[in-house]
Amino acid sequence: MTDAESGGPEDLEQATAVFTGVRPRLFGIAYRMLGSAAEAEDLVQDVWLRWQAYDRATVDSPAAFLATTTTRLAINAAQSARVRRETYLGPWLPEPVDTGADPYLGAERGEALEFAVLLLLERLSPTERAAYVLREAFDYPYRQIADIVQLNEAAVRQLVSRARRRVLVERRAPVTGAEQRRLLTAFVAAARSGDLTALEELFAADVTSYSDGGGAVRASRFPVAGASRVAKYVKAFAGHFWSGVDVGWASMNGQTSALLSRDGQAFAVLTVNASEQGIDQVLWMMNPAKLTAVSIPPDAPRPAQGS
Repeated sequence: MTDAESGGPEDLEQATAVFTGVRPRLFGIAYRMLGSAAEAEDLVQDVWLRWQAYDRATVDSPAAFLATTTTRLAINAAQSARVRRETYLGPWLPEPVDTGADPYLGAERGEALEFAVLLLLERLSPTERAAYVLREAFDYPYRQIADIVQLNEAAVRQLVSRARRRVLVERRAPVTGAEQRRLLTAFVAAARSGDLTALEELFAADVTSYSDGGGAVRASRFPVAGASRVAKYVKAFAGHFWSGVDVGWASMNGQTSALLSRDGQAFAVLTVNASEQGIDQVLWMMNPAKLTAVSIPPDAPRPAQGS
């Protein structure tokens, strides 16, 4: 009997190579399902432990097996996460992930990755979200998705179609990446100076500002809505909030974001979602637990002396 047949070193080495090869995809599935990089990492680690202990000789397609295991665990985890978020202090926002190196985050395309879409996906059932993610981001055939989520193919097609409609109806057509960066840059400048007029001119009439502090830092526990109210809200803390702040730029979740730091320590990721009407969402991600993987670029601009 060979090592591979007996589960010896060669078999483990091969199992490790297979898992390593598909790991980016597994993380990409788990993150889109949960909106949390930390929870996705934990889930993928669980998949690895199950893969080690499984009778791998019975698996015809390791990639399909691992994707199925990841998705089913993610569906269960999403159900638990939904319950926990009902008691979350203040608005909940997805944990930002750096897409500078991997713009698609393990997928063939960067669907179901932007903050606005992840927020909309929170309103779907976990199974509906799984079907949408597997189809839109990873281009899985409907038949394979049906096997993964344990439904018939017709039901899966309905789930994906319903999720697509919801995303299209509830999200305005986004601006280009270049225009999103221009608006974010203009917003940061206006916010730092407390320029009320400039802020209002950047906003759509129904803009909403969300601040996710998770109860760990001082942040608004309620969304602020309306161009005038959001502009006054941002102006109100312009002086003390921006004092001594360094601003760096990065691609987070496939869109330009501002990395805010003091003394080299990141304390917020700020980004905007926008349409032809202007900025319609301002997202302040300030929960320290969600910023552990955020690094400040060494060439981040320094604030002017005395700021």
